[in-house]
Amino acid sequence: MHDRDNVAIVANDGGLPPGTVCPGALVLKDQVPQGHKVALVDLKSGDAVLRYGVPIGRALRDIDAGRWVHERLLEMPDARGLDGLPMASAKALAPPPLEGHSFQGYRNADGSVGTRNLLAITTTVQCVAGVVAHAVDRIRRELLPLYPYVDDVVGLEHGYGCGVAIDAPDAVIPIRTLRHISLNPNFGGELMVVSLGCEKLQPQRLLPPGTIAIGADAKEPQLDVVCLQDEAHVGFGSMIDSILRQARPHLERLNARRRETVPASELVVGVQCGGSDAFSGVTANPAVGFMSDLLVRAGATVMFSETTEVRDAVEQLTSRAATPEIAQAVVREMAWYDAYLQRGRVDRSANTTPGNKAGGLANIVEKAMGSIIKSGTAPIGAVLSPGEKLARGQRGLVYAATPASDFICGTLQLAAGMNLHVFTTGRGTPYGLAECPVLKVATRTDLARRWHDLMDVDAGRIASGEASIEEIGWALFHRLLAVASGERTWAERHRLHNALVLFNPAPVT
Repeated sequence: MHDRDNVAIVANDGGLPPGTVCPGALVLKDQVPQGHKVALVDLKSGDAVLRYGVPIGRALRDIDAGRWVHERLLEMPDARGLDGLPMASAKALAPPPLEGHSFQGYRNADGSVGTRNLLAITTTVQCVAGVVAHAVDRIRRELLPLYPYVDDVVGLEHGYGCGVAIDAPDAVIPIRTLRHISLNPNFGGELMVVSLGCEKLQPQRLLPPGTIAIGADAKEPQLDVVCLQDEAHVGFGSMIDSILRQARPHLERLNARRRETVPASELVVGVQCGGSDAFSGVTANPAVGFMSDLLVRAGATVMFSETTEVRDAVEQLTSRAATPEIAQAVVREMAWYDAYLQRGRVDRSANTTPGNKAGGLANIVEKAMGSIIKSGTAPIGAVLSPGEKLARGQRGLVYAATPASDFICGTLQLAAGMNLHVFTTGRGTPYGLAECPVLKVATRTDLARRWHDLMDVDAGRIASGEASIEEIGWALFHRLLAVASGERTWAERHRLHNALVLFNPAPVT
């Protein structure tokens, strides 16, 4: 991956056996699985092992050239300190604007644009989830056929709302996350709330007056709430009937909307990886990074996240910040998360999974170097704390601070205003979101072939030499415009929807 590297990864399906003669006359001395590292030179104990041109660890013992280099042979380096970082020091030349690209989207009253036309039903507490799920099923079967221009109905179920220290300082994170998800562009400003009645997260606290637009025929703004504990509800059927009755005017307004041509600059694309392997930083993530640069050139917004998976590249982030203030905001988010992990008596090394290691990633340092590439090369123009929403008119590359957990990251990117999601995977995951289309990119052709009806794009062709990073990046860019215009992803076709998982660092009571 870099001229300085003293290891390389095996690209061949199934790996390579001992005795294999590699380019440069290197002979393998071990069976090396696909995606795993082989020493290119003799390494002494304590030597830095270099991949992507950076130390991903130090050898715990002598390693001969041709040997398999795995996580048990490496000592992970300490995290880079947050002092003395380069601040807004990278001054790259701005590439020319990318003009003339558009998609068919839904314009909203607040100026945002949706890629889907969904009725969202917000819940204030987990207690109502079963009732809402039943109502959503009834709406989908009985009402949606009457409103053909509405794509779907979504219940915003979550595990929060009661049994929590709701006045604790960090409780602001889950509350504003759910509030901002409720305002996602794909919901068209039409939103209703189902409450139990006795929960700590009351509807007025979740959505204060003035937070959300009410139908044009309302004389005074008031929140559209179905409260299950209201005395008017006699039995389960009464609750369901009330939800269906309240849903009708929202469906009618949504059904009156039509797609229209909008510039590509209205896209708000979240990028994320999950089930990562050693190919993530070779194929899919570099292609997504190229796509991200194209989107930024087109005036769109790209959000990258996953704090623990970019922590070891922090100097890249602070140097790419557009201003020293933005660089300092990056440092603030990294410091906050370092302290959060410290309170739990763990560090960033807790991030890597058994699947990551089976796929060739020795530790979080190696994983981070492959993860950061998704962000492309554009300057970082803004930083969002967990649960915050993009400012209207904010464009370009944005760092939205989130945990690396797939479900929590996706939830927080939805809250930030994402209307389209790109998700790369090497080990494979059927991840999807009901609230937003998810375009899945396979890092390996073998995965794309086996999961042919789950993966939308095969980036493994980069490793085999069949396609370049630039070609796959352009293909992703055009595919995004098609999906934004209504083309369904595999996750949408199969209705593969992961639950919303709110990030709650505050105490649970």
